[in-house]
Amino acid sequence: MPFVSRSTELGRLDAALRHMGAGGPAVVDITGEAGIGKSRLLAEFGTLARRRGAAVLRGRATEYERHSPFQPFADALADLDQRVLRVFPSLRELPPVLRGRAEPSGEPWSRDRFGLYRATADALRRIRGARLVVVLDDLHWADPASLELVDHLVRHPVKTPFLLVVSRRDRQAPAALTTALARGADTGAVLRISLGPLDERDCVEELARDLPQQRAAEMYAASEGNPLYFLALLTAHRTARLPGPPVRDGGPPAGLEALLLDELAPLDPLERGTVEAAAVLGDHATADLIAALTGSPVPDVVEALRGVMRRDLIRTDQAGRRLALRHPLIRALVHDSTDPWRRQELHRRAAAELAEAGAPLAERAHHIERSLTGWDPEAAAILTSAAEQTAVTAPAASAHWLGVVLAILPNTPGHRDKRRELILMRAGALGTTGALWESRDLFHQMIDMPAGNEGGEDALRTSAVVQCAVMERQLGRYAEADALLRRELDRRPGPSPAQRIGLVIEWCCRAQFVARFPDVREELAGALRGARDLGDGLGEMGALTLAAMSEAYEGDTAEARRLARTAAGLADALTDGDLAGLCEPLVRLGWAEVMLDRYADAERHTDRGVGIARRTGRLYMLSQLLLCKAYAHFLTCRVTTALELADEAATIARALGSGELLGFTLAIRTLLLMQAHPPGDPDVLAAAEEAAAAAEGTGESWWSTLARSLLAFAAMGAGDPHRARDVLLDAGGGRDLPRLQPSLLPEFLELLVAAALAVGETEEAENAAERALKEAERIDLPTRRAAALRALGRVEAHRGDRAAAARAFAEAARESALCGATLREAQSLLLGAVFIKAAGDGAGAAAMWRRARRQAAEGGATLLVALADQQRPEVLGDTDGAAEPSGPAAALAQLTSREREVAELVAEGLTNQAVASRLCLSPRTVESHIARVYRKTGVPSRAALATLVARHTVTAPGTPPPS
Repeated sequence: MPFVSRSTELGRLDAALRHMGAGGPAVVDITGEAGIGKSRLLAEFGTLARRRGAAVLRGRATEYERHSPFQPFADALADLDQRVLRVFPSLRELPPVLRGRAEPSGEPWSRDRFGLYRATADALRRIRGARLVVVLDDLHWADPASLELVDHLVRHPVKTPFLLVVSRRDRQAPAALTTALARGADTGAVLRISLGPLDERDCVEELARDLPQQRAAEMYAASEGNPLYFLALLTAHRTARLPGPPVRDGGPPAGLEALLLDELAPLDPLERGTVEAAAVLGDHATADLIAALTGSPVPDVVEALRGVMRRDLIRTDQAGRRLALRHPLIRALVHDSTDPWRRQELHRRAAAELAEAGAPLAERAHHIERSLTGWDPEAAAILTSAAEQTAVTAPAASAHWLGVVLAILPNTPGHRDKRRELILMRAGALGTTGALWESRDLFHQMIDMPAGNEGGEDALRTSAVVQCAVMERQLGRYAEADALLRRELDRRPGPSPAQRIGLVIEWCCRAQFVARFPDVREELAGALRGARDLGDGLGEMGALTLAAMSEAYEGDTAEARRLARTAAGLADALTDGDLAGLCEPLVRLGWAEVMLDRYADAERHTDRGVGIARRTGRLYMLSQLLLCKAYAHFLTCRVTTALELADEAATIARALGSGELLGFTLAIRTLLLMQAHPPGDPDVLAAAEEAAAAAEGTGESWWSTLARSLLAFAAMGAGDPHRARDVLLDAGGGRDLPRLQPSLLPEFLELLVAAALAVGETEEAENAAERALKEAERIDLPTRRAAALRALGRVEAHRGDRAAAARAFAEAARESALCGATLREAQSLLLGAVFIKAAGDGAGAAAMWRRARRQAAEGGATLLVALADQQRPEVLGDTDGAAEPSGPAAALAQLTSREREVAELVAEGLTNQAVASRLCLSPRTVESHIARVYRKTGVPSRAALATLVARHTVTAPGTPPPS
């Protein structure tokens, strides 16, 4: 079929190809209705890309394999051969599951689906020299694991000669995919191409030139420019049967199904059987497999294939190895119109043939599912094994297959324990996909089921209760978690002493999250004694770490230190195998040590926890461990790595679906962004708003309160002290801030002092500074004393006592240095340098400034670097070395690579539309980039920006000026 009327779209794809790895989009998103020509455009683009020297791998998501993990990627990467691998050696490191192979259990990503995504991106990031294009067709049918991987590649674009091109039906695409691609279009990572109807003139002249013009025009009007429908009408022309106007609802036009099925009428029985077998096998059909399914000799099948290929019902791929029906609609029509008993038998034979060939369980599971007619223990065992194998890397597929087994499992007493076990597994899998409510409801169903051993110990029930309470926590339903756990603890005969320990610890954990730990302190101490009496090291570890974190939260530093030391000793003595099922104690120990200013210990324990969580697939714990480590990096002024860790934690939190966890994660990430971006960057405030919105409606828990209160820091950074003060007082519950974490009060009071002074509330600031000093004395930690001293220094500076302010800031820097809180040390030094200079110690001020700026620059703290550069003339004077870049020139150095590129093109005189065409972006995205450039540089117009760019060389983003 000739290529019709898509030259504009092909030109945009060609431009994206030419800009691969050089600032162009990393992903191309092609959208359009069924039959509009997406696949035809992709085929033409593949030919063009190969002519230009690129390697092209093409895969397709399919309607009937949408529960097969990573199916479109495996389809594309199945084309990898030794020739391609010699050109792209890093592709050898792609996870085997992406190439349709079984997952070896020893690999670092085999138990961590987000680790698998990072491993994939890392392999693509090492592509050098040659260009690689991966085309994924019909992505609206892709499995959830594939969609998550696409989302990862959109969020973290690969800056190498790699281009991912996807096509989808917009109205049938999952919301998550549409949202991810839309977000990528806004950031410039994704180029979107929407296919509309074919032009009438091109369509008629190219495809129906042998027909009378009037007749061709009637057909075009009936097809509404849809090429698949138009071609079907041409095929049916000899019967002179023209269907009525098409009606669409995300599917094919009305009448198209009948026209396509008419193409099957002339087939002989073997040809029809061959087409039906190909429909069952999908894009993986081969002559040998079709022969096995139909029970016909291979030579006969090959002859039948030649016949249906002449009718253009089946086509081969470019390598000639694989067969597929010419369009997914035809496959669906053939599959669904096949006699249901014959269809089941074909799927059964396909599963058997794939088992004989050693195909992965996931590939066999698809056919087994479609061949089931009732209870089949052997089939159920295979589906259960496939679910267990994919529980971590593709939990949605795992939950689906467990649901299939549960649907056919006989509801008899003999199968009751198996049903409870499968429900427990499925609830856990659903919880990791973000389906928290469905998971919670399944846990409730399992808890209400009687056990097979009435009256005896029921470990499954206890496990379900604890996991359900965790799910209620993730949903912010602490009262429900409390009631559930309390009922279980009060049940008679009830759980065993060992089981009670786990229930009590979870019950106390719930209380800690709603800031009511003092109410359960004695119960937790009792659980700790009980664990020690039973010799239960894991129970003891759980109780110790919860008590340590809770006492650190409350500000009882001495008790928290004692508990944390004991817990650390016990953790270090336990093996990874001992801790495999309980990552949460390491989460709690890490946070306790961070709150106690013991950053090296916290990082050591979170590193161990991260390794265990990745291996065991404990994603809820993994996100918290990464966030804890990120916060330790932040305080020790390793902002760049802190942000990388927080980004991964946020990606996991989004997937898990817990608004509270996401709000908490995004709030901590906002603190890191504030230091990583220049002063006043609107992206920081936007991130803080998102964090607060995510936590909205999740109650008054520790996490949600912290997420809302941290918005105050972003508001202050954005130059809005009135809002900062209002947000802090509202989140904290009034002037005394009773809702805020007691051990962090000095930090929040320091912010309140700064905001109150800025809005003229001097008395409020003085009272807050005085209280900060008292709280810091009670808590007795260097970072808290430093925060209180900075608050005092701000008040003294406002009073005009520069010497007192200088002493306070210098002492704050020394306190921060005591525990290695390098970021806070640099901040304190910069606040004090000006006052030290004013007090007459120029040399001391210069030394403080240089130390602070070096610490900030080495740690990637862009905000502090900018503050240092603003202070330089005042602290060092104009004669001390070369002047640092400042003002708009310094801001140019903080532009992202894309913003610099846009700025330079604007300076050349290009319009927004011209810039968009040059960079393969939408005009709206270009406008957003230009607005950010204006904000960062402070220039008011395109002419002023052009002058600025002409006068100054733009350096790499974040490159600090020389000190």
